[in-house]
Amino acid sequence: MFTRFEEYAAASMLGADDSPPRLDGKLFFSNRWERDVFGLALSLSKAGYFEWEDFRQCLITAIARWESAPCEGQPRWDYYERFLEALLDVVGSRGVLSRDELAHVMVARRPATATHTAARPLHSKNH
Repeated sequence: MFTRFEEYAAASMLGADDSPPRLDGKLFFSNRWERDVFGLALSLSKAGYFEWEDFRQCLITAIARWESAPCEGQPRWDYYERFLEALLDVVGSRGVLSRDELAHVMVARRPATATHTAARPLHSKNH
């Protein structure tokens, strides 16, 4: 269930350059991680770690960076990859996560290798 903040955040993106994918008028996520990263961005902003508009500007920049990159060797378009890139940019620039923690986020979201090794957790006090 959305609260007023979530409704505001989602509505602020409607029809804009950073508008998320929709299906039948509802936000569309083809993978669980997409829903998770969207929820994480909302939660962190709502908790005051960064302003939603600052995140949106990072997202618009990430989309523009992808659009202006040379086509050869460019990864296929994926809105939520740009969304994650923007989230990592904003949490990194605001000091929400350290460089090591950001690196762990990227390692954790990679698929398991052929040897099925599990990704390490984002943060562990046993290191």
